[in-house]
Amino acid sequence: MPLRARQRCHAALTAALALAAAAVLSAAPPASAADTWTEVGSDRADPLTESQGLTSVEVPANSPNRYTGIGTIPAGVSSRGWNHVGDPDASYNGYYVEPYQADSGSAKMFRVQAPGGAWSEYVHTLSSGEALNNSWVAISPDGQWMLTGEYGTMSRFLVFPTPGANASTSPSANLPQASTVNLDHAVRDVQGCDFSGPTTLLCSSDDPAGTLFGITKPLLQVDLSAQPNGTSDVSGHVTALRQLPLRSSCSGTFEVEGIDYDRRDGTLRVIVVSPGFCVLTDSKTYRFKRS
Repeated sequence: MPLRARQRCHAALTAALALAAAAVLSAAPPASAADTWTEVGSDRADPLTESQGLTSVEVPANSPNRYTGIGTIPAGVSSRGWNHVGDPDASYNGYYVEPYQADSGSAKMFRVQAPGGAWSEYVHTLSSGEALNNSWVAISPDGQWMLTGEYGTMSRFLVFPTPGANASTSPSANLPQASTVNLDHAVRDVQGCDFSGPTTLLCSSDDPAGTLFGITKPLLQVDLSAQPNGTSDVSGHVTALRQLPLRSSCSGTFEVEGIDYDRRDGTLRVIVVSPGFCVLTDSKTYRFKRS
């Protein structure tokens, strides 16, 4: 843009840079707030029993990781229409939660195993405008609140009292939505999230388009403005950290699935299902470490 004098140009440029810097600093946390995750290994993911989600389990001690897939759905559950299981999570005090959905209807179901081993089911009747799908759950570090998300392009996560762990819940009553996480950047096709700290989520996105962050199938970090408390909404700042691995002997469309962060050794795990026939042979659970 033409200016009348070099000094005026310099002054205007200086002011503009100052304003721009202030705007950037006020709009987003510093770059160092986002973690860097480096791939350190992988394990084959069985397409029937390890293709939807996973979680590390701390109670009982020395428990193996738990996975979900079409082959892990009990016959008595699928016969009642709950034919899709998503990415599960487990509270640090031993409540294990699996999210279920049906092909149609007006409800979602959460299947819960208590620390003593007993199973129960909690049903949530959809709120107005809420999507039917039930892809994942993420239990807050205090165990009292559970986040879920809706498939497609969304700018929110939903917050529920953790079924079983939160004393306000009952299998005989509707599981109500308690509050919302309002995201500052839209996300697409989130298949799993897990807490890596009191106010930090790591999420796996199956986004095939790449138009939201400039990469397809991203690993996302969501920094919350406060810990979920069920009484008030919180905001979430979304950062794309990296593209998840897309390697296979077959070409075609990969599907990113569930995610887990194990706080005991700092390992992040993400399932990526291979395209075509290779879903049977080289689907992987990738392991990452913070660097």
